[in-house]
Order: sequence, then structure tokens, then C-alpha cells
Amino acid sequence: MDAERTSALTVGQVARAAGVNPQTVRYYERRGLLPEPPRTSAGYRLYPPETVIRLRFIKQAQELGFSLEEIRGLLALRVDATTSCGEVQRRTQAKIQQLDARIRRLQAMRAALADLALACDQEALQGECPFLEALERRARTEIP
Repeated sequence: MDAERTSALTVGQVARAAGVNPQTVRYYERRGLLPEPPRTSAGYRLYPPETVIRLRFIKQAQELGFSLEEIRGLLALRVDATTSCGEVQRRTQAKIQQLDARIRRLQAMRAALADLALACDQEALQGECPFLEALERRARTEIP
């Protein structure tokens, strides 16, 4: 066995080292986030050790709110020698704007829920709930 093969990792080894499950590794491979690795004569995938770093990069980007499609773009920028920090900054700023919009929506949802929760009356008759009634009123006012 040559040195390259002895340093190659199985899908299970890669998954454990990156903190994901083997199905995730295969899924990312199908989605084009990981290059297809060489296979043994028995058909087993043999990943280079750098795959673990790439998987960790993907997971960290996901934790920051990037979609897999956005991560594909970041990975492409990572290997493109002509990429400037300006392009990465542009994408990061766009993600910040998306997150800010999502935060505003979540805050509006929270405020609406808090208002509805205040409408709850523990003494209400069974089958009558001010929260559910208010929710239904809101639903009726949003009918086009």
C-alpha cells in the first residue's frame, strides 16, 4: 500500500473526526460539497485527511446560518486564487442582512405570542380560550 492510501480515511473515520454521521458525508458528496473520493477495488470510499477540515468548515458555516448552496459558493471562493476578501465580505454582509430580517420577524412573532398569552384567562369556561379565539380572529383578518 502506498503512503497516500495509508493516510486515506474511510467514511466512518471521516465522519467521526468531523463530528457528523456517515450519511451526512455521503449527502455532501452527492450535493457536490465534497469531491468524490477514490474507491478501493471493493468499492469503499477512501477520503484524504483534508476532507475532515472541509466537513468542519461546512458545519461551521451552517452554524453561522449559511445554506448548503451558499456554502458551495464559499467553498468555491476558498479554492479560487483570484478571490478577494471583498467578495467574501459582500456575501457575509448579505447573510447579516438576511439574519437581521429573520430576527425582526422572530421578534414580531414573539410580540404577537406575548399579546395572545396575555389574553389567556385561567377562569375561562372549558372550550373557550381567549388565546385560540384571538388567534382565529387574526387568521380571519389575513384572508385575501
